[in-house]
Amino acid sequence: MRLNETELKRFDEDGYLFFPGKFTPAEAAMLKREAETVYATDRKEVWRESSGVARTAFAAHTYNEGFRRLGAHPRLIEPVRQLLGGEVYMHQYKVNAKAAFDGDVWQWHQDYGTWKRDDEMPEPRAMNIAVFLDDVTAANGPLLFIPGSHKAGVVAAGHDLATTSYPLWTLDRATVTELAERGGCVAPTGPAGSMLMFSSLLVHASPPNISPFGRTIVYLSLCEVENHIRAFRREPWIAHRDFTPITPLADDCLDELVAGQAVAAE
Repeated sequence: MRLNETELKRFDEDGYLFFPGKFTPAEAAMLKREAETVYATDRKEVWRESSGVARTAFAAHTYNEGFRRLGAHPRLIEPVRQLLGGEVYMHQYKVNAKAAFDGDVWQWHQDYGTWKRDDEMPEPRAMNIAVFLDDVTAANGPLLFIPGSHKAGVVAAGHDLATTSYPLWTLDRATVTELAERGGCVAPTGPAGSMLMFSSLLVHASPPNISPFGRTIVYLSLCEVENHIRAFRREPWIAHRDFTPITPLADDCLDELVAGQAVAAE
C-alpha cells in the first residue's frame, strides 16, 4: 500500500490519515478474539486499570501469532516506510483496550515526547499506525487529535505518574487549549478494521469510556532504523531493543488464522 500525493499532502498538513475499513471484518474479528486471549493471561506485559480490566498489552507480537503477523503486515509497514523514507523497526507494540464502563483516560500527550525523554530517540522519525478491532464511536472513548499540532515540535510536558497506571509525559491545559484554538479537535471514528496513522509529534488523548461498549485498538510504533533509541531505561517489552528492519509479509498473511478460527468455531 502506497500513499498518493493527496494523502501525503493531507498528512503533512494534519499530521494523521484515516482509512475506514482498511482491514476486513473477518480480519478484525479474528484479531479481537486474539486480544481477548491475550488479556486473559497473567503476564507482566498486560497492564490493568484499577478496576482490574485490561488497559494495554505490550509486545503482543512476541507471544501471539496473530499479532506477530499484523506487526509485519504490508498495509501497515509500507506507508510508514514511505513517509519515514527508510526501513523501520518496532519500537513499541500495544493492544489498547477501553473496557465498557471502566476504560480510563489517556491524557493529552505527544508520543515522541516520551520516546525522546525516556528512550533518547534522536529525532521524531517515528510514528504510530493503528487498527480498530471494534467499531469506534463517539461514545466509547475514541482517540482525540489536534490537527496540525505536529508542526509545533516537541512541546513542554510534565511527567504524570499518578493519573493512570501508565506513566506519561503530559501537556497542561493551557498548552492544549492554545493548540486546539489553532487546529481544532477531531475524533476519528469508524468500523472495526479501520486504520489510522499519525505523527509521533501529533498531540492526542482519549477520554474515559463510560459507555456499555468496549473498544480495542492495536498500535504499532515504528521507528526508522538509523533513528533507534539510545537509552534503555524502560523494560525491553515496552521500548524494544531489536532494531532489525521489519520485512513485510504477504497481504493475505492473516487469512490462514481467520480460516483456522472459523473451523474451530464449527
